[in-house]
Amino acid sequence: MGLTSKKVLVLAVVLAVLLFVATVWLWPRLARRDWWAVSGRVGILLATQAALFACAGLLANQTFGFYASWADLFGQETAPGVVVDHGAGGDGGPLEVVGTQRVKGIGGGQPQTAGEIQKVDVVGRTTHIASPALIYLPPEYFQPQYRTRTFPTTVVLTGYPGTAQALVSKLDYPGTAQKLAKNGRMQPMILVMLRPTVAPPRDTECADIPGGPQTESFFAKDLPDAVLAHYRVGKKPASWGVIGDSTGGYCALKLAVHHPEVYAAGAGLSPYFKAPTDPTTGDLFHGNGVLRNRADLIWCIKHGPAPDTSLLVTSSRHGEPDYRNTLKFIDAVKATHKTRIASIILDSGGHNFNTWKREIPAALQWLSGRLSDR
Repeated sequence: MGLTSKKVLVLAVVLAVLLFVATVWLWPRLARRDWWAVSGRVGILLATQAALFACAGLLANQTFGFYASWADLFGQETAPGVVVDHGAGGDGGPLEVVGTQRVKGIGGGQPQTAGEIQKVDVVGRTTHIASPALIYLPPEYFQPQYRTRTFPTTVVLTGYPGTAQALVSKLDYPGTAQKLAKNGRMQPMILVMLRPTVAPPRDTECADIPGGPQTESFFAKDLPDAVLAHYRVGKKPASWGVIGDSTGGYCALKLAVHHPEVYAAGAGLSPYFKAPTDPTTGDLFHGNGVLRNRADLIWCIKHGPAPDTSLLVTSSRHGEPDYRNTLKFIDAVKATHKTRIASIILDSGGHNFNTWKREIPAALQWLSGRLSDR
């Protein structure tokens, strides 16, 4: 059974209940002061607490989508990741559709009325990075009157470690986009949903790491090229946006700031503004101060040329640890008089899915207003 299976959670709850009952039942027998009784009390208490922690951990993982599998949890996942070069005449293209899933609860589930989510594998032609993704195609994509139309596209990124499926099952990006478009509050849009962790289990912070994964180049070059080669999407920067939460929010802003020739707009939900260095990232910059500064978005805005792009940041006055840095970033962008900046500031809200679900509809509307289909 998989890590995210409801059966695993139910079994953990049942085990915790049984251990609790066993503790109450056996405690009088373990009340003696001999070595065996003391060992028994310690063992049954530890087992009960471990079962309770397992229940809490499994529930949190199902709620927030931190890990997709047991291998992902224990850092043993090796695919997708950095792969060997696929030379000419190898596979069928940089993007391959490997499955589909319905958009639940909308329009009877038919593509012409509800759209469709396609499961794809993307292989970077220049970076040789491979990553799975979920691509939401709006209902209009399948309707005859739109058969010659191209569509604006937004790349949607999770936090770290995150799973692409959580963008569908927990944050409901496809359902939200479909409802907004149906109500005339945003234009039909293709969503390319994936996690920024394209070389798991390492957190690359969407950086081009010297001698390592070229993650920024994958998102700035290979991913758009792969989508352009397979779908009816606009080719100009005005047709492309990027949005994400937490680590994905940092990556979204970074891509829009560093690559305005690719992304006309970037939205960061609860983002931070410079790449951390911790056990999950390793040494991202190898002592290169230029790369370190480039990964600091406030430094980039203050010292680099102002990018011709539009940015959106979200935060909360109470509950978000990076609220003050968000205000600093807004002030730095406003001082450029060229880069556009907007914000969503909630009175309160934690660094979690519930907060981001409150921000996603307005963020998608904002993106729609800054993208075109040509």
